[in-house]
Amino acid sequence: MTGIALSPAVLDWLASPWPPVLLPLVGALLLAAIGSARLGARVAVAVAALSLCGVALLGFVPLQGDPGLLRPDPLNMLLLLPAGLVALGGAVAVLLLPLPEGAGRAWNAATLALLGLTNLALLADDLALAWMALALCGPVLALLVAMKRGAPALAAAWKLVLLCGAASGLGLLGVVVIAMAAQPVAGEAALSFETLMRVSREAEPGPLLLGFLFILAGHGTLAALVPVHLWLPAAMAAAPTPLLAIPVALLGNAALHAVLRARAVATLSPSWLPPGALLLAAGLAGMGMAAWMLWRSRDTGRFLAACALGQTGLAAVAFGLGGPAVMAGVLQMAAALLALAAAALGLDRATRLRGGRGLARLGGLASSDPRLAWALAAALGAMAGLPPLAPFVAEFLLVQQAVARLPWLALPLGVALVLLAGATLSRTRRLCFGPPPGHAAVATGGGGVLLLILLLLLALLGLGLFLPTPLAALLAEAAQVAP
Repeated sequence: MTGIALSPAVLDWLASPWPPVLLPLVGALLLAAIGSARLGARVAVAVAALSLCGVALLGFVPLQGDPGLLRPDPLNMLLLLPAGLVALGGAVAVLLLPLPEGAGRAWNAATLALLGLTNLALLADDLALAWMALALCGPVLALLVAMKRGAPALAAAWKLVLLCGAASGLGLLGVVVIAMAAQPVAGEAALSFETLMRVSREAEPGPLLLGFLFILAGHGTLAALVPVHLWLPAAMAAAPTPLLAIPVALLGNAALHAVLRARAVATLSPSWLPPGALLLAAGLAGMGMAAWMLWRSRDTGRFLAACALGQTGLAAVAFGLGGPAVMAGVLQMAAALLALAAAALGLDRATRLRGGRGLARLGGLASSDPRLAWALAAALGAMAGLPPLAPFVAEFLLVQQAVARLPWLALPLGVALVLLAGATLSRTRRLCFGPPPGHAAVATGGGGVLLLILLLLLALLGLGLFLPTPLAALLAEAAQVAP
């Protein structure tokens, strides 16, 4: 049998950074032409799997020549891999648990488009290209929120469009200011992150700090940093399914990654206000706000929004510290993405089982589906920082760096961690092992979703217990990319 021979040009393209970006975007367009929801769901799974393979190939095949607009490095590779994994898990979940007729195909198309755009934002070496990708994510996410129809969903979608539109304007202004500050010393490459890291010490510190402030306000809104996080609880509460936590987490990671790169550029040029101090304040405020929201949450959407807010706050604290703490922040972002996806899958299964999204209605899941209750408890326990899962390792590294570098930070950080963990575990106990409502029925099936959750939990366990040597080396290199 004759094999198919691929030309060197095709092989070079497959090993380039473009497949993880173009495959999801082309797949989203392809789903618009497919009439069958079932076939569309299978196509979405195939496209997500191919995109993940493209990301994995980037890690094994060294790039030849100048990478151009897209530049993979240890920092974005550590975020691309978990993003591809959870996107694939979300596509499989929609195949196993279809959305209402007419929504499934549109949901898969929008999710694939968001995956392609966030991959572009992560890989882009050009600040303007990253801004464009993030700016397009807002309307796509609003479409996902509006699929539920009804006044609350439309109101949440409009709020998201308006806030993200204003945030995109601020982010663009920040990119322009940084480019103007760097242009005298960087020339035409003033928007290249790699070039900015080389020349920012010679640029004017004032405009660089101002540009970072605009980017922090703009991209920080997309990342749901406190106090510019108000769109997140409304969007999650109005979403048609708890699975919206997956695209929200993808966008949040890409936006926070852009903020980290801008902070690294501004930090190299000394100014009267250290850029990391603002991230420290936003991160601690986010952790406190998340703990308060967890106590007050009454539905799965706001509960997941509070979980996401707390994890983003932890990463922001790590990035505010800078230096070796960046390793803890990147590990926290990757682990939180996996844990949040596992929790979203579990809560989606629970809402279908109980026929409602109120946490009171979902209480005592162990009486209906013990396997689901334990799996969901493990995912939420990971976000609470329980050992030996990966978030615990990230938090341990963060506390260690905080004590070594800023001892005064140990007390507020410790209080925030205790409050966040206590609120998460308290709600987990009532949700999974509390008294069930009187109408609770015993579950059947659901093995496919439980298997997906188990795979995500195994990834968290592997990162926490073993942390393979190549990944540990990538973490150390990531701290050098954006110190």
